Amino acid sequence: MKPYKFIISGGGTGGHIYPAVAIANELKYRYPDAKFLFVGAKDRMEMEKIPQAGYKIEGLWISGLQRSLSFKNLMFPFKLISSLMRSRNIIKKFKPDAAIGTGGYASAPLLKVASNKGIPCLIQEQNSHAGITNKWLAGKVQKICVAYEKMERFFPSAKIVLTGNPVRQDLLEIASKKEQALQFFNLKSEKKTLLVLGGSLGAGKINELIKRSLLLFAEKELQVIWQCGKYYEETYRDMGTDLVQIHTFLNRMDLAYAAADIIVSRAGALSVSELCLVGKPVIFIPSPNVTEDHQTKNAMAISEKNAALLIKESELEAKFETEFSALLASEDLRRTFSENIKKLAKPNATRDIVTEIEKLLKVS
Repeated sequence: MKPYKFIISGGGTGGHIYPAVAIANELKYRYPDAKFLFVGAKDRMEMEKIPQAGYKIEGLWISGLQRSLSFKNLMFPFKLISSLMRSRNIIKKFKPDAAIGTGGYASAPLLKVASNKGIPCLIQEQNSHAGITNKWLAGKVQKICVAYEKMERFFPSAKIVLTGNPVRQDLLEIASKKEQALQFFNLKSEKKTLLVLGGSLGAGKINELIKRSLLLFAEKELQVIWQCGKYYEETYRDMGTDLVQIHTFLNRMDLAYAAADIIVSRAGALSVSELCLVGKPVIFIPSPNVTEDHQTKNAMAISEKNAALLIKESELEAKFETEFSALLASEDLRRTFSENIKKLAKPNATRDIVTEIEKLLKVS
């Protein structure tokens, strides 16, 4: 039997790129002889990240529509036509057995062409509020793997499979890493630890909140692992103390999660999926500056199940100190959040998504 060929498109942000790579890795594990080709947007981060993960990528001249009137919007029809033509050429040359999209601009023309040519297509939607590309492709693909319930609002229910989002496999068993984590971060076992996550670039409002709250944390004798992000390194790096560690990046996320007693985090789709798996008490502070406010919707899907706290950026000054202090003081509340958020975890998401791809290939 000739080796399978898989064409995969997802990019623009790490939230689209990581699932695409995870799916490719699982397919490669099951089919070592398979051939892979990624397709991305020419000037986006996937053009760097995909080759780093060991895969070949082709770039399309494509971008999204801007919300404001701009020259870029006038160029959009030309970019779309160019990307459709290039996608046709790529697919004609590569001859894939299946096409997989994880969101991002480039997956729209690629999967549109693939579906028109009768190639089996699957898309994966990370968020609780579907992205524009995946909504547009929904009628054209055979399967739609989702991470949240009630996605029938966006997609045909017959095509939906609830799989969850791909997550890092080193997070599957963090309970056993507590001692290692305390040593790695040089923390004291008798003190509670707060982990603050704002994403790799950082989150301005979360950083301002943590700066304002340092006195509160000191009064509570909390240890703080504060990931401030690349954009804010110079602003906050001198605020470290014996109890407050400032990190631009956290290279060992498994150990950061293992060390934490409480976590403050943004609510990007992959972060939420990881935090469900980790099972620690979480305060979500979603970014309001994202498409269709999807982070707030992601966080609401968890907080509505009494599995985390949700505090909007606009409510931080009024609510954070009170709600954080109540969470820190109540072991019962922390346990309730931990137990409930763990119930929402989907540790086998990547495998389940690839099993759905196999069904499209008619693999028994």
